[in-house]
Amino acid sequence: MPKKKPSKSEKSVSSSPPVNAASNERRSSRMVLRTKSSEKMKRLALLSRESEDEWRPKSLKNVKTTRGKKNVKLDAKMPKKPPTAFFYFLEDFRKDYQEHNPDVKSMRDIGKACGEKWKTMTYEEKVHYYDIANEKRREFDKAMAEYIKRKESGEDEDTEDDPEFE
Repeated sequence: MPKKKPSKSEKSVSSSPPVNAASNERRSSRMVLRTKSSEKMKRLALLSRESEDEWRPKSLKNVKTTRGKKNVKLDAKMPKKPPTAFFYFLEDFRKDYQEHNPDVKSMRDIGKACGEKWKTMTYEEKVHYYDIANEKRREFDKAMAEYIKRKESGEDEDTEDDPEFE
């Protein structure tokens, strides 16, 4: 039977000592970790910043980017978006579920049960909640249109400086 040639992984895993010192030196020279000096690293970092400034749009050069939360100022007078049909269902379901299961206090368990029930409901059963959500959405749209008109006309500027609110 012909002898099988060892694969690359078998060669590197073998625990037999090297045949001669020359092959040992070649192996150790391949494993040398080359590190850059701190001066070179500083210079490269400076160069990369300069090149980034060249391609980055001017409007974004001085803006600090933050990951995660967005810093958005919300207007306190702006109308709040209405909940979806599922949340109206959730209100009713919580009441019923807590009456039938007073020992369950975990919101997680209640939420899971509610989600499962919502998935199994037919469209006819959900129509009531969709109607409520659509009505609230129409009211929100009207309020939002009025808010935008006030904002564009300048009527809704900061009223904190007005003396009648003091």
